[in-house]
Amino acid sequence: MTPDTAADPLEDAVLAARLFTLAPQVFKGMVLRGGSPAREALVAGLGEAVTLRRIPGHVDDERLLGGIDLAASLSAGRPIRQTGLIEEAFGGALIAGMAERMDGSIAGRLAQALDYAQAALVLLDDASDPDEAPPASLTERLAFICDLSASRRWQGVELAPAAGTLAAVAPLGDDALRALAATAEALGVDSVRALIFAGETARGLAALDGRSSAESTDLAAAVRLVLAPRATRLPSPEQEAPPEEPEQPPPPDGERDDQSDSEQQQQDLDLSDILVEAAKAAIPAGLLEQLAQGKAPRRSSSSGTGQKRKAATRGKPLGARPGMPRGGAKLALIDSLRAAVPWQAVRRRENGVDPAAPIIMRKEDLRIRRFEERAARVTIFAVDASGSAAAARLAEAKGAVELMLGQAYVTRSEVALVAFRGTSAELILPPTRSLTRARRTLAELPGGGGTPLAMGLNAAREVAEAVIARGRSAALVILTDGRANIAADGAPGRPQAAADAEAAAKAIYARGIDALVVDISARPGPEGAALAQALGGRFLALPRADARMIQAAINAVQPVGKAA
Repeated sequence: MTPDTAADPLEDAVLAARLFTLAPQVFKGMVLRGGSPAREALVAGLGEAVTLRRIPGHVDDERLLGGIDLAASLSAGRPIRQTGLIEEAFGGALIAGMAERMDGSIAGRLAQALDYAQAALVLLDDASDPDEAPPASLTERLAFICDLSASRRWQGVELAPAAGTLAAVAPLGDDALRALAATAEALGVDSVRALIFAGETARGLAALDGRSSAESTDLAAAVRLVLAPRATRLPSPEQEAPPEEPEQPPPPDGERDDQSDSEQQQQDLDLSDILVEAAKAAIPAGLLEQLAQGKAPRRSSSSGTGQKRKAATRGKPLGARPGMPRGGAKLALIDSLRAAVPWQAVRRRENGVDPAAPIIMRKEDLRIRRFEERAARVTIFAVDASGSAAAARLAEAKGAVELMLGQAYVTRSEVALVAFRGTSAELILPPTRSLTRARRTLAELPGGGGTPLAMGLNAAREVAEAVIARGRSAALVILTDGRANIAADGAPGRPQAAADAEAAAKAIYARGIDALVVDISARPGPEGAALAQALGGRFLALPRADARMIQAAINAVQPVGKAA
């Protein structure tokens, strides 16, 4: 099927939207990726079918969950409750723009609301980086994930009403359930929720047509809508095309029951094959190519811009918390008043004051503002500059450093370079964003000599610790084959050199520093993988890798920042 004749992704998105409006509490919601006129048209169509309440990007717990209406409470002299967005959207759905930037605490509140059937959710994913995505705790709970970035349509969308109801459709039989489970296993979808959504989708498709039972075409469409967007691998060739067995003579009468069982198993296998093919046809070409190469998509809520950390005065606003406004922390006046208002009647009675007296504040009412900012990330390259392959490794490292620096201004990242060779290791490029400085330093980098791996690891750890001490986050990228032959004291000898390298790697692991080992030797051995294991990091064997491949590998395995 060529791109010109392929079905527009909006068609499946409209079908998913019809299913969602058929039973919002069953399907929970949708993820709509890619800002496009098609997505805007679909959102408008959803708005005509169900009530949509938009979640502001700066929403707090009071607006989301409900709480005290401060102005009304002060005016009335008694607590007046205001409803939250979740309660206001009951029977309809909440819609969140730029969901890839949603705060984890808000995602947790919404996940709880989904679990208790208090809300349905439409997430708009505007991420431009493949490593960015809405929180997984939400996407796993929503039935449909639709990518409309490649849609060429923009006309208005009308969601046709269903001809029947989901309750009128019979449950799926064992054969259909086994086929769906086999398809999910073949595609690497290990979420039970996804399997349940696929079964309900098949029934929902029958309900849209007014039928009382699901058919094989409904199962194929359910796999296309629910399982295909979640695929992490493609089935092996053996799964796709099982070998043909030679014809057997007719069995005796006593064995006919066994034959009927085998025929039933063959029918189940044929159905699962059909569903797998349906899923493969629905996977976008780019993702299909990645899966065919064994590369599962790695989508996270971090773009490698550094770890999140709490701050007192600047950054992204978070919800207020109890505390005293000292040490640079700012008083959250409105939140403090909200905390005090519900207790005014009790406090005035205790103190014997006029009910119209001013608000009585106590220490436990005080709330302080919280902010979150991202620390700048420093990627520290530790490059093995020894041996006959040093020239190739250094050329690749130089190219990778330059490519990483090209992203520095958009990701707030810096790059540093440690080289180790002979009997020494040195920091030849301190953390910088200056491409000119990096090129000048890299051009003068020599190579050759022994492999003092322990020295290189210790030097890289010291740089990382200095970076962390200045409030930034550090990650190590170690380019080596792992075959150390110079000990930490500079003496030659492979046994002692290997032991010292292992000790240095464990020191990095104990410090909690993220690490990636890239083995770009022509014939990778077990030493690189063992080094990565001691580091508690990731390992990539990239023989004959160029600079762009190294940069892509670093971006693909960039660790997710954790809140400090």
